[in-house]
Formats: sequence, C-alpha cells, structure tokens
Amino acid sequence: MRLDIHCADRIGIAQEILNILVSYQVDLKGIEVDSVNCRMYVSFPPIEFEQFQKIMPSIRLIDGVKDVRTTAFLPSEREHNELNTLLRALPDGVISIDAKGWVRLCNDAACRDLQLTEKEVIGANINNLLKGFNFTRWLESKEVLGQTTRVEVAGEDFIADILPISVPQGAEGDVLAGAVINIKSQSRLGQQVSAFRRYGQESFATIHNFSTAMRRVVREARKMAQLEAPILITGETGTGKELLARACHYASNRSVKPFIALSCASLPDDVAESELFGYAGYEENAAPKRGVLEQADGGTVFLDEVGEMSTQLQTKLLRFLQDGTFRKVGDENEVKVNVRIIAATQKDLPAMVQELTFREDLYYRINVLTLEIAPLRDRKADVGPLAEHFIQKYAQQNGHSIPELSAECLTFLQDYPWPGNVRQLENAIYRAVSLLDDNELRVEHLQLPTFTHDLGYLESDFEGSLEQAVKRFEATLLRKLYPAYPSSRQLAKRLGLSHTAVANKLRDYGINRKTVKV
Repeated sequence: MRLDIHCADRIGIAQEILNILVSYQVDLKGIEVDSVNCRMYVSFPPIEFEQFQKIMPSIRLIDGVKDVRTTAFLPSEREHNELNTLLRALPDGVISIDAKGWVRLCNDAACRDLQLTEKEVIGANINNLLKGFNFTRWLESKEVLGQTTRVEVAGEDFIADILPISVPQGAEGDVLAGAVINIKSQSRLGQQVSAFRRYGQESFATIHNFSTAMRRVVREARKMAQLEAPILITGETGTGKELLARACHYASNRSVKPFIALSCASLPDDVAESELFGYAGYEENAAPKRGVLEQADGGTVFLDEVGEMSTQLQTKLLRFLQDGTFRKVGDENEVKVNVRIIAATQKDLPAMVQELTFREDLYYRINVLTLEIAPLRDRKADVGPLAEHFIQKYAQQNGHSIPELSAECLTFLQDYPWPGNVRQLENAIYRAVSLLDDNELRVEHLQLPTFTHDLGYLESDFEGSLEQAVKRFEATLLRKLYPAYPSSRQLAKRLGLSHTAVANKLRDYGINRKTVKV
C-alpha cells in the first residue's frame, strides 16, 4: 500500500507521520520526499481495512497535513519502470557503468550485440566487453567529456556514444557517478542514414508549393496518403508525378514497405506483364520470377503512364484491383498480395475511354482519388524557388560557390512556357551552373530554345527564305498527319485541298508508306 501525503514544509512533520505508522505497528517499506511540491510518499505492506481506517484520520490531524490519499505507485517506481520500458524499446544497445567501469545496467539490445546474457553482462568490466577504447583512463581523467568513438563488439565494428553521469553537489560542484554508453552497429547506422536521406529526398517537405495550385495538390495529397484507395495522378510530362507518388507512400502507413515504380510505356506488352505479375518458370531452363506486385507486398506500386497499357494487361490489372489476386505468367495458381496502386498519366484517359482504347471499368477503379498537377507555366510562383533550389543543389554538387540569380533572369524564367515543366527547368539550370564562370546567373547563360504554344520550338539560328521555311513546315505537317490519313484522298479531305494538290506535295516531299510508318 502507498500513501501520497500533501503537507506543509515544516521541520519534524515527517517524523510525526512515521511515528503514527510505528504506533500502529506498520512495517515501513519505503519513503520519498518531494520538497518542491511539498509531498511525502510512504510505502508499506497491505494492512487490514480497520487498521487503515484508523491511520488515515490520525495522519490528517497532524499540523501541516493538507491531504492524504492512496496512490498506485511511488514516483521512483514510475521513473524506474519508465526507464526500463524505454530501454527495452530502444533498438540500439545501452549500457550504464559506474565510476570504476563496472556494468550496472544494460538493455536487451546490448545483450544481443554482445552475444551475452544479462547475467553475464551485469557486473562485468566494460573494458572486457567493448574493445578499442580505454574506459578506465577516460573515467580517471581530470575532465571527463562526452565521446563518440569506434569500438569493437563481439568482433564487429560499432559506433559508441559515451556520456558521463554527473551528480550535482551544490557549491562543491559535480561528482562523476559513471557513464552511459550507446552502441550502434554499422548496419543500424546505415539504416538510419538511409531513412534520413529518404525522408529528405522523398517527403512532402521537398515539394516546392509556393503557388496556390501546388499548395492545394500537396494539401490534398497529404490527406489521400493516409487512405488505402488507389490514386490517379495526372499532369504533363516533367511535372513531378513520381515525386508526388513517393511522398504519398512515405507519408502513409506503408512507408516501411517497398515502393516500386514500373513504367508502362518503356516495356513491350509481354515484358510488362511478366514484370508486373511475375513468371512461373515452368519451361525448361526458365527460372521463376517474382513480379513487381509480389515484391511490393505491403507497400505501394507506382504505374507510370498507365494509359500505355495493352488491353490484355488492363484486364489483368482490373482483376487484381477487384480482389488483390493475380496469376503469374504461365501459372494457374493465384497469388494474393496487399498492395496499393498509384497510377500516373499525361494522357486524356476519359477521351481514351470514349475511343475504346482504355477500359472504362479500369478507369473507374484507378480513379478513386485524383491529383492533378498543373504545368509549370500555370504556377509561376513556383519557378523562382525551384530555380534557386536547383542552383544551390548543382553548385554544391560541382563544388562551386552558389551564384546569384539576376532579376532579369528570374523574370525570363517565370515568363518562359516550360513545355518540359520542372524537368526541363532542372536540366537548364544544371547545364548553366555547371558551365558558369561567374557569380551571377543571367539570361545569356541559359541555353533554351524559343518556344510558343502555337508553333512549338523555333530555331534561334533560322536560315533560308520564307518559302523554304513554309516548305519545311508543310513537309513536317504532312508527315505527322499521313499515318492517320494514309491515302492522298483521305489527307486531301482532311486538309480541304484537292486530291491532285496533296498527291503532288506527298511526291515532292517523298512521303509514302515506305518512308512513314503507318
């Protein structure tokens, strides 16, 4: 049983309380005094209820006692259990030693690292457990300061943080009571560094969102990251769809599981199917292969350019989204995994659904949550911060001093339409900073082609006459249209010209089924 006694700060009051316990023949187990909050705690074995009813009023009658109540634990018991819980939870080894180097305390992680039992560690000398650092000399030095050093633990290299334990003695100064040692293996240290870098490179904190449009996207993405439904991210090429998908993954409950990206546009249909679903490997000399879905079990699969999927692959993906199961290529057995799908595309999927080139049911399956990233030309507020970020990044990467961005150059960057979006801006800054021999980045340092949305890129070093330029444009236009209208009559109807005029132009420019893939 334990009592919490709120009392005045008066000499002799503790003695009076103890006298009452003695008078009732109560065996005292512990006593603690909190002088700051004017509280006294006493602990004793369980007693009869009749005896307890007599003790409580007697203590309350003592001059200076304000309140008496039972409590579940003493402050020291709480602190002791808090410390033990914390030590058990820590993934790194913690060892406490006294001023002579003898081990007084250690957690389970330290025992695992030392490959010893707690009984073998407690009472041992630290110099016999951790090699490569003289703890005795450090403890006996005139000024004992914290250390971070390499030590050898059970034949393996570890990093040790060694912190002295000092007990204040008022005007006499502090007295050294020992030290606490935190040991960390190389693999554990590597995991922490990787996690830190991953957070720094792939979290929402790295997404520049100074524009209203981008702030809205990030705000919605943070909320969607906590959900389990598929996400569809739309936007032009180079806007950062994969970066946003990674941020969603690492902000979700799946963050400790894999994030695997697969581009649906870069692989042939048969290869994409085996990459996504895996391969059974029943044929002779063919090894079985785990697909992306199986590898990412518990995590997230990012399907880039999902609009490029073949009809067959769309059907298999739809079935997987329905119940989480799929069959590997060449296998009849079903595999069930728990994977979240985040898809991205720069294509107009609703239009593709109308044209029957993308399955309508699949579109509604992946379009549960939608994020649309606006092109960089529509969020000029992001251009300046992004440019400054890339300037600093690549200047440091190349070992250069960070150049200033001139006001004229900033205005130029904000006015440029950026058809390649953030990726094009990054590449332009990288090229300019890498070749820069000045302390200021100006417009002339940027090697950007002139671009308009009506005509596309314009040649800055234009040569020839207007007639030659018109012919080049005409030939380019006819080559682009010919695959969709692969006869002179169809093409003539599309352009509103006579069949003869179009036929002559195709012949003049050498455009036919052999020269143009239809």
